[in-house]
Amino acid sequence: MTLSGDQVTAYLSRIGAERPARPDGEALRDLHLRHLRAVPFENLSIHLGEPVVLEPDALHDKVVGRARGGFCYELNGLFAELLDALGYGVTRLAGRVHGPSGFGPLFDHLALRVADADGGQWLVDVGFGRHTDLPLRFDLGVDQQDPTGGYRLDGRPDSTDVVVSREGEPQYLLELRPRTLRDFEVCCWWQQTSPASHFTQKVLCSLRTPTGRVTVSGRTLVESQDSGGRTEHELADDQLGKTYAELFGIVLDRVPDRPRSAD
Repeated sequence: MTLSGDQVTAYLSRIGAERPARPDGEALRDLHLRHLRAVPFENLSIHLGEPVVLEPDALHDKVVGRARGGFCYELNGLFAELLDALGYGVTRLAGRVHGPSGFGPLFDHLALRVADADGGQWLVDVGFGRHTDLPLRFDLGVDQQDPTGGYRLDGRPDSTDVVVSREGEPQYLLELRPRTLRDFEVCCWWQQTSPASHFTQKVLCSLRTPTGRVTVSGRTLVESQDSGGRTEHELADDQLGKTYAELFGIVLDRVPDRPRSAD
């Protein structure tokens, strides 16, 4: 499915972007950064009892119509629809996030491989929280510098999979087989419901800013600067709603419940 013209216009307005004259790499970089600075990475729906529906119209209604954010399946899933509508070639890729025990299960993450009008190939990811400001070139074995640090894509000798690293530390592994958004539904359901999912264990809302990042993790407000500065302070329950509205543009009827594992 491709978004309608009106949906594309509303989406571009949501991220403060103009419709690109052509689907080239420069426009893609602009869209990517604007998206990160406008649409928060958040899992509030899980703690508000709102089902996450992986369908373009439902995602558009949430992210654009209700000015919310989401996690990888929602943010990269919807961004793929926008890029499709703007004329980019988009391949949805299944990923395995790296953690203390190694790489997680397949479909643990959704990222995008995007082809521009000039033949450039890009790794696009607006749904991984603290990650790149700009798309990475889909070039293997090449060190790449982003405003957020140094990155590299490396192939694996025993497969066609690609490992994405930041400052030498693996972030996730991507399988290069093309996928559809529907392929991620089972893992998305698990992320919403399993006590073992880190998304059910903590309430999180985070947004890239021009100078750093602002995050509400549980009841803790964290403001970090690219220069290295960082402040934290605890929020009372009656401060949460105002904080979500002022820092993220998210207006809620009620604040998320505290996860049981957080107490």
